[in-house]
Amino acid sequence: MTELPVTTYFTQWRELPLGDREIVEGFVDPVHAAPSAVLARAIERWPGAHYWENTPGGRTLVLVSEDQPPSERWWLHLLLFALTLLSMTVAGATFAGIPAEWALPSMEAIRIGLTFSLPLAAILAAHESGHYLVARRYRVNASPPFFLPFPPQLGLLGTMGAFIRLRSPMYDRRTLFDIGVAGPFAGMIVAIPVLLLGLAQSGAVALPGVPFAHQVIVVEDWHLLLGDSLLLSLCKAIVGTHGTIALTPLAIAGWTGLFVTSLNLLPLAQLDGGHITYALFGDRQPWIARFFWLLLIPMGRLWQGWWLWAVLALVIGRGQLGHPMLIAPERPLDVKRRVLAWVAIALLVATFAPKAIFFPA
Repeated sequence: MTELPVTTYFTQWRELPLGDREIVEGFVDPVHAAPSAVLARAIERWPGAHYWENTPGGRTLVLVSEDQPPSERWWLHLLLFALTLLSMTVAGATFAGIPAEWALPSMEAIRIGLTFSLPLAAILAAHESGHYLVARRYRVNASPPFFLPFPPQLGLLGTMGAFIRLRSPMYDRRTLFDIGVAGPFAGMIVAIPVLLLGLAQSGAVALPGVPFAHQVIVVEDWHLLLGDSLLLSLCKAIVGTHGTIALTPLAIAGWTGLFVTSLNLLPLAQLDGGHITYALFGDRQPWIARFFWLLLIPMGRLWQGWWLWAVLALVIGRGQLGHPMLIAPERPLDVKRRVLAWVAIALLVATFAPKAIFFPA
């Protein structure tokens, strides 16, 4: 018996070649929309991924294939990860009182520094792997995570974070949203337990000139205060910590995980928050992005890092705050994804620390 192509079961359909990918979508004949056994077999023969959408025009089937999986330089990604782990390990040792030097760290410094670098690396890896795995599920040409080392002698954390490259255009809101939201949610699954455990190991201290409760880290002979967020306050209440807390390297890694999530969820350009708000609000996203970008200017008086982040947002967006157009932007998110989008917005509010990093008065 000759098997019919999958498009046989569509009432209307279109095919879009997108470089190394092919996308076929159409309205499925109601007779086969369950799907029927014959359509299910046709989908199984499709050399790629597929997903269903319920739209006003009927039940829609989207099929994606690619010529061949992208070839990656895995050695480069592993090398960058190893260098980033080393630089973060040296940074972690400084939080325990071991000065960062331009020399190979001692075994004792490595042992202590790993209590910071390993959990932070796990948070960053979970975040970026969430993006990468979902992108590859949709057959989007995406790179594995690039980790960015930074000399701990020049930067507090020993890293500038991590990112993936999306090398093919986004097709619809569902694909964009799922890729964008996967990173923050995956990262928070790791960051919250790390923070709770780290807070449980941290102790309260009394600092002159710091009348209110804050988080403090000690780097060599100076103190640095880390700001509060709603989620951080909740975690402190769960653990039962009070007053000004001297964070352990593990707790610093957890705090950093929350802070990085907050930065990425800002609805700007091609940050995760930009992906999410464009998928949710469509053409209104550029106006939301402009409002938040302008808000960063006065907020820079609380923490000057907001001015740097305003510049970086423009660099990442190549001078634009709005999100690039999709191939098929007309289909809105389904109810489940709209709920998750508002959960992501709530996560931004919960992790946001207006005065993120500052020195004691």
